[in-house]
Amino acid sequence: MKKILITTGGSGGHVIPSLSIYDALKDDYEVQISTDLRGSKYINNKNYKYSLIDAPNLFSNLLLFPYNLIKFCKSIITSYRYLKLSNFNILISTGGYMSLPLCLAANLLNIKIYIFEPNSVLGRANKLMLSFAERIICYDKNLKGISKKLFNKIYLVKPLLRKEIYNYQKNEKTTITGKKNLLIIGGSQGAKFFDEFITKIIIKLSKTHKIQVLQQVINLNSKKNIKKLYQKNYIEHELFDFDDKFLVKAVNYDLAITRSGASTISELGYLNIPFVAIPFPYAKDNHQYYNAEYYEKKKSCWLIMQKDVNEKSFKDLMIKIFEDQNEYFSKKDNLIRLAEENNWEKNKSKLIELINEN
Repeated sequence: MKKILITTGGSGGHVIPSLSIYDALKDDYEVQISTDLRGSKYINNKNYKYSLIDAPNLFSNLLLFPYNLIKFCKSIITSYRYLKLSNFNILISTGGYMSLPLCLAANLLNIKIYIFEPNSVLGRANKLMLSFAERIICYDKNLKGISKKLFNKIYLVKPLLRKEIYNYQKNEKTTITGKKNLLIIGGSQGAKFFDEFITKIIIKLSKTHKIQVLQQVINLNSKKNIKKLYQKNYIEHELFDFDDKFLVKAVNYDLAITRSGASTISELGYLNIPFVAIPFPYAKDNHQYYNAEYYEKKKSCWLIMQKDVNEKSFKDLMIKIFEDQNEYFSKKDNLIRLAEENNWEKNKSKLIELINEN
């Protein structure tokens, strides 16, 4: 039986797809996960066993570069020993600097490497490793940042959602009447903007529309402050900082205002929830913009750059979305079409087919 290691870490955008890959392959292969300390907080250790292998970010602090370089070399040695002792045949990397030591060690050991890229632009770590990899698993056939001579390595799959998402009830509403139900998803990066600006907009909208909000906030202190504001303005609300099950409630929500991490907008799309995307402007290689642009080109979302946002224009957009239901349901229908062929069994079969190549 083939023995596979999935290496991940850092943000939820890296870790969540790795858990989907694990669930898809675990019945047919011997599969394990490795992550760094940051990534471990996204993994339920009751459901998933993982090894902790930390790697430094070489360029996080140039003054510490010599020290981090030594740590990085040590992490390659640790990775080499771990891979060799565990007799892995295949390494699947979900990208990020934390994956590099394991990828480099796997290359030295002639272990097959597959890399996974959920974004519409190739990440830097994946770009470094692509020439050594057998294939790159991705969603976008027009993946940006990849050399034309390596296009033959692209292996297309539908967005890999968490397994439980496929069992969630979808939004089947055919009209928006009365109370407007809004999901606010700031993500782990740049959420302060959502806590401050989007909260202001919700309060302004509540003066003319009845609003109910399910909102992700950056921390407990922010949660406390926003709760006071919503209570003062009689806005129905539920606030959370991290809850991987919040989309269970999404069936009743009309619209999401969100960053555009690949996992988040894929899940919203699958659940038929139209969204306004405000990409995190400091994301590496501007990948959140390109993720949202993919959906905008399919006429299935609204895309706004954070630098172009002001209170009046954003409030006007929200009112237009509420009142122009032809546009709203046109985007919703396009989302439904995009997700039509995305199901758990098809994605599982595609991954198994890839592993069994050659």
